[in-house]
Amino acid sequence: MDDRYQAYMGLWPKRIPHWEHWSCPDAESFITGIDYFERPKLCRERMRELYPCLELPPIADDTPKKRPDEAEEAGEGGHLVRWGDGHSWQWDWGAQMKSAEDVFAFSPLAQADFSNIPVVESRDYRDEETIYQGYRACYPAEWGDKAPEESSVAVGFYNTMFMWPLLTFGWELFLETCLDQRFERIMDEFGEINRRVFRAFARLPVNFVICHDDIVTSRGPVCSPRWMNQYIFPRYEEFWSILKSGGKEVIFMADGCMDAYADDIFACGARGIISEPYTDWRAIARKHENCFIAGEGDNRILTRNNPEEIRAMVEQMVETAKMTGGYMMCIGNHIPYDIPPSAIKLYLDLSAELAVRG
Repeated sequence: MDDRYQAYMGLWPKRIPHWEHWSCPDAESFITGIDYFERPKLCRERMRELYPCLELPPIADDTPKKRPDEAEEAGEGGHLVRWGDGHSWQWDWGAQMKSAEDVFAFSPLAQADFSNIPVVESRDYRDEETIYQGYRACYPAEWGDKAPEESSVAVGFYNTMFMWPLLTFGWELFLETCLDQRFERIMDEFGEINRRVFRAFARLPVNFVICHDDIVTSRGPVCSPRWMNQYIFPRYEEFWSILKSGGKEVIFMADGCMDAYADDIFACGARGIISEPYTDWRAIARKHENCFIAGEGDNRILTRNNPEEIRAMVEQMVETAKMTGGYMMCIGNHIPYDIPPSAIKLYLDLSAELAVRG
């Protein structure tokens, strides 16, 4: 039984594991003494040796990587900034939609094949068996239809429901059209696409499904409880019951402040939530016994690079971990390239020292 599995399940692992959103190659160079851009494979191997808790993926070869500029111009007057070992991308979701009438004329089911439409989950959804086989190929054949017991093997899906219209139509058209009664038919069709996805997931050899939907911002909900109770939460309950019937547990992921909707997420069947430090994690831990939570750590504290403040943050996280058997150390608002490497190393080292249950 690995520490991550125990944390997901609220089983009080002695060593509190990490779930970090890692995009800081300069920290890897600083920590390992090996230039990430000159020897990426060697640098990552050493980083994995020093901090196995991060579970950073291996890098295939040692071909040097181009050191990214701080910023560069993109097509059509766009502007990209540095992101990890590359650059960011333009927000052009929904660029193919020009008006509200384009939205109301669109049929997700008639389209169904989203392979060439940028919606993050750009796949062919016309056939459930094709969906299943595409995901099944990612796991060892010898597992059959069951993951190793008490392992944290998971599959993730970015467009659990809310992201579908947001990414297909873009922010402006989504907000312009989402209150129109004609939107109901569109959401019904997206719901049918996801029904196929989650039925396929229920058959996969995984123990957990990471369901992502950015239903909140750093200030709270995007849409009202009434809208969410019409279009989103009933489908979460349906989809997650499909997963549970296949022996899977759900971890919900969202950027922002989850305070307003945390109770709804648990009521729909999620085992836990990973989000950002804007969320009141202790309130959630008090209310939901041994739930899984992650995201309390704050990169704004790391950015200031004050050792006392970083220690206080880690100590606070460890105190929160005493409130629930399901907790992971996590800088919820990401560890991007511009965080001081010394601050990251201090956070990791303090976590290694302090994030242990007695």
